[in-house]
Amino acid sequence: MTDSSEHKKQKVNNDASSNCNGHASQNGYNLNNQKQDEVICAEMCYFCFDVLDYHLNQTEPPNTPNFPDDCYPLFVTWKTGNDRRLRGCIGTFNSMNLHSGLREYAITSAFKDSRFSPITREELGKLHVSVSILRHFEDGEDYMDWEIGTHGIRIEFTTEKGSKRTATYLPEVASEQGWDHIKTIDSLLRKGGYKGTITSDVRKGIRLTRYQSEKLTVSYPEYKEHWRSTRNC
Repeated sequence: MTDSSEHKKQKVNNDASSNCNGHASQNGYNLNNQKQDEVICAEMCYFCFDVLDYHLNQTEPPNTPNFPDDCYPLFVTWKTGNDRRLRGCIGTFNSMNLHSGLREYAITSAFKDSRFSPITREELGKLHVSVSILRHFEDGEDYMDWEIGTHGIRIEFTTEKGSKRTATYLPEVASEQGWDHIKTIDSLLRKGGYKGTITSDVRKGIRLTRYQSEKLTVSYPEYKEHWRSTRNC
């Protein structure tokens, strides 16, 4: 299954809610009516569209965004059409400054997801972008120690040939697919490259990290309306 949970870089930073200098992040700001303890804001999605529009149409380079430049693991997901068909999703479990991280992964997920052809200029008007900020990483006691709809999971396991592999699903995947814990774990093993018979012992050998995600989605029409309103002020 290839859905909005794909990954490229997967090294977990267990201090994922701290900034790059190791100091506590300043999460008390209130940009775009976000909750006081939230990091995510709609401005992050608008910025991803600014970056993509610049690369596709050679418009003016995006301005430095207004949201804080703290460090978090993040994912950027592009979907298209009324059915929200996946067009690219790549992120990192390394904490990155949000300004440079969103700029990088807006482009990487749009043009370099190996499962898809690069997004084209003609698709721009049909796109939705989702930004996921990953927080609250915890080691699970076993492969069942996570809550569907609340936690994303990252598993580390050994293939039938002895290779070490990792794979992740963002928090929304299991509930969107209607999977229970076992179906989610088995799908994730397959996604990570396990080709043998999946037994109870295989599942018990998994090392699981659970995490939570703050996610927002913005459509291209919403982005253009924001663009017009900010320039008419």
